[in-house]
Amino acid sequence: MSAENKNPNYSADNITVLEGLEAVRKRPAMYIGDIGQKGLHHLVYEVVDNSIDEALAGHCSYIDVFINEDNSITVSDNGRGIPTDIHEKEGKSALEVVMTVLHAGGKFDKGSYKVSGGLHGVGVSCVNALSEDLRVEVHRDGKVFEQEYKIGIPQYDVREIGTTDKTGTFVTFKPDSSIFEDTVYHFDILSARLRELAFLNKGIHLSITDKRRTDDEGNDIKEEYFSVGGLKEFVKFLDGTRESILNDVIYFDGEKDGVPVEVAMVYNSSYTENVHSYVNNINTHEGGTHLSGFRRGLTRTLKKYADNSGLLKKVKFEISGDDFREGLTAVISVKVMEPQFEGQTKTKLGNKEVTTAVSQSVSEMLSFYLEENPKQAQMIVQKVILAATARNAARKAREMVQRKSVMTGSGLPGKLSDCSERDPEKCEIFLVEGDSAGGTAKQGRDRHFQAILPLRGKILNVEKAMQHKVFENEEIKNMYTALGVSVGTEEDERALNTEKLRYHKIVIMTDADIDGSHIATLILTFFFRYMKELLEKGFIYIATPPLYLLKKGKDQRYCWSDEERDRLIEEMKGGKDVNVGIQRYKGLGEMNAIQLWDTTLNPDQRTLKQVSIDSAAEADRVFSMLMGDEVPPRRAFIEANAKYANIDA
Repeated sequence: MSAENKNPNYSADNITVLEGLEAVRKRPAMYIGDIGQKGLHHLVYEVVDNSIDEALAGHCSYIDVFINEDNSITVSDNGRGIPTDIHEKEGKSALEVVMTVLHAGGKFDKGSYKVSGGLHGVGVSCVNALSEDLRVEVHRDGKVFEQEYKIGIPQYDVREIGTTDKTGTFVTFKPDSSIFEDTVYHFDILSARLRELAFLNKGIHLSITDKRRTDDEGNDIKEEYFSVGGLKEFVKFLDGTRESILNDVIYFDGEKDGVPVEVAMVYNSSYTENVHSYVNNINTHEGGTHLSGFRRGLTRTLKKYADNSGLLKKVKFEISGDDFREGLTAVISVKVMEPQFEGQTKTKLGNKEVTTAVSQSVSEMLSFYLEENPKQAQMIVQKVILAATARNAARKAREMVQRKSVMTGSGLPGKLSDCSERDPEKCEIFLVEGDSAGGTAKQGRDRHFQAILPLRGKILNVEKAMQHKVFENEEIKNMYTALGVSVGTEEDERALNTEKLRYHKIVIMTDADIDGSHIATLILTFFFRYMKELLEKGFIYIATPPLYLLKKGKDQRYCWSDEERDRLIEEMKGGKDVNVGIQRYKGLGEMNAIQLWDTTLNPDQRTLKQVSIDSAAEADRVFSMLMGDEVPPRRAFIEANAKYANIDA
């Protein structure tokens, strides 16, 4: 979306300086979220956001990201190029100011950019401060300029190195390994974000190239994204594995009260609500005023239509706002000149004026659609009535789950082997596949702080189950009562109450095979749909039991992959031909208690994988694909991502 006020005189005078850069290296997590995988990838987003801002202002149409062989990153665009003339206040090139001073850039000058992306607003200078090496090249005014930095310190003044007939900025940086826990970039994480940006900013070409890997023909792995339909295509992509009950996506793109609003929505046959909201390309997973406006407009308009249609006369209970959103997939994107962010992670929009703008947009869009498509409108109302009926049943089932704690004294499931510690921050619970493995885990655990809850077989696939069926499922009821959480408040019947959560480490522990992964995915799907807050707070983990035990005399080694097994076999041979000491663990139950403690339970030796959500929209799509009816995409995903021991070899 182009800015109304394009400023052709974008120069050093437009660069506003707010403060210095000193604290970034001392407290990096304060500026980029964390120093783990999320913060590492956030560096790329900060640089890409600069290019997106150029595109939003109408000056850029191509943005290309490269993961280089050494895990450095290059981001290039065909924008105007960062100004290189002397900044009057700082007395140095504006390029150097942008690259070395925190909160310096054109986005603070309203004449240069109407809106700008980026969550923290710290810009490329923060990336520079956290990179061991960074080089920027600017094509502008027929000339090529460059400057290089080490941990944010310029190695020389901005210099002219050639001529050009193009415009744009090229940034190459290598994250500082002394700051980040890991400096290996993941292609899938970056490509998902670029695809998301393409949908959110229609008409912009984005690409990502992985120079570390090649395809079967010897070419670098590459993905390209370009969207003509914007959010309409986004919703179709997210709902690709669900069965839609409408013949097309309901869509609006316009401006209300100076706020550009784009909304796309569709109803499907599932029982979950999947609404994703964005402000200036930021995924506001805590919601905010734009989401409130969407819900208000949706509920008011559908309720009015349903009342007028007479279809609600036979319904004996009240229809709630939740009922209008069951089976709904929607994306709301707004552009706000000066967004005010609130919430724990600063991803909740607080601008009150946006509520009315979105609410009116949705009301107008939906009213028009319902009038023009009476058959589709009737299907939506029938879906709402079905949701209300199911919600009534779910409330009774939910009450039974919570009443169980009163009826059974302690309220804890009989299968739970609890720990003696009562401080949730020190406690961990292992959700273990099967009674056999559960028995071994009970013997091998540290009873002081480790609890074990065996789960029988595959739990219910909540992706395809109505809500009351979820709360009636025995294994799911056991998880609710063991964890100490409850569902439903006066304000929101689906809200999760975590005040009495009993463990801050919830560890999924399954066999390292296809069945084990399926069970783990079913459990993760349940958490994502019904206890998302636990994922967002980082309470969910996956255990990593070994695949092999190698023995040679008294020498014993555990292996977590076929590659590690082969390497250790060669290492342990010592030049001799040794064949019989390889034990393959086909399941957790094949390990004795001491082995399970040594490899999987002992905090000093184990490896736990913390589950996080990088992109709620992408997670939503993957879970619906993995747990849906379409077999080919699920098989392709498993083949690409699963790593198991070659049991049949």
